[in-house]
Amino acid sequence: MKTNRKPLYQRKAFLIILILFAGFLCIQFVRPDVPNPPVTGDLEAPADVKAIIQRACYDCHSNNTNLRWYDKIVPIYWGVASHIKQGRADLNFSEWNKLAPADQKGKLWESVNQIIAGAMPLPGYTAVHTGAKVSAADLAVLKNYLASMVHSKPADTTVINAADRQYQHWQKNKTAVSKLPTAANGISYIPDYKNWQPISTTERFDNNTLRVIFGNVIAVKAIKENKIHPWPNGAIFAKVAWAQLQDKDGTTHTGEFKQVEYMIKDDKKYASTYGWGWARFKTPKMVPYGGSNVMFTTECMNCHKPMAAEDFVFTQPIKH
Repeated sequence: MKTNRKPLYQRKAFLIILILFAGFLCIQFVRPDVPNPPVTGDLEAPADVKAIIQRACYDCHSNNTNLRWYDKIVPIYWGVASHIKQGRADLNFSEWNKLAPADQKGKLWESVNQIIAGAMPLPGYTAVHTGAKVSAADLAVLKNYLASMVHSKPADTTVINAADRQYQHWQKNKTAVSKLPTAANGISYIPDYKNWQPISTTERFDNNTLRVIFGNVIAVKAIKENKIHPWPNGAIFAKVAWAQLQDKDGTTHTGEFKQVEYMIKDDKKYASTYGWGWARFKTPKMVPYGGSNVMFTTECMNCHKPMAAEDFVFTQPIKH
């Protein structure tokens, strides 16, 4: 029996599928290189801690990337290669020896906080690589390890006296800044933060500091009106950090001034940095962090990335 149906190779749908398949095969040859360079200094940690970090982090944050067969299929591979390149640039456990001990502790603290916030490992990654998920038990192991790195003890007299001298010096206004220092991204030190209202406090046990967050008038008004998702343009935070000093009775006091950090909201001016302008000034001399390298803001953004749902603000205002 004769029919009017065309042969399969002449049908339009078949030809389209054939062209797409041919294109799919061709793009398999367009793939950026993902090398595994030599390990110069691997993370040193207890076996149970390291096993969790290796399982959850090493594919993107080490030179021991283990690509599965499905990671190698283009265009998925393009995304994988980009994540690995960015991940190693942000944190590379295979080059752990390049970080100072304090920076190593800070990176671990930041990493655990990103896991707690659900930002890491990337949800899209764990959806496919289910073995990389960090369970509540895993997180407890990581937290306990971080806590074990903190050794609180009463400050000695030398440290207490140095902090007192710095405070007395500040009270006499001998540290007044004649010319406002300016960060590489153009943000200048804002001395008026001392007249702003405190809105919250935090501590960093990894580097033994206490912090008070001040808000300018616009920020405080937004808090009162509960208009902080997102924060309005013009809102500014100043986070001031001091060393923690513990006296012989175990009471903790503020010690030496460390730094003041600013977040300035302007979703147009700072559109490329999450809508916030970032700056940090260290020591009583208010030395701009990052020097002349404007890319210091990348570090700020990477740290605040897990808080995207909160407009990239870690510390929520204390409610009275």
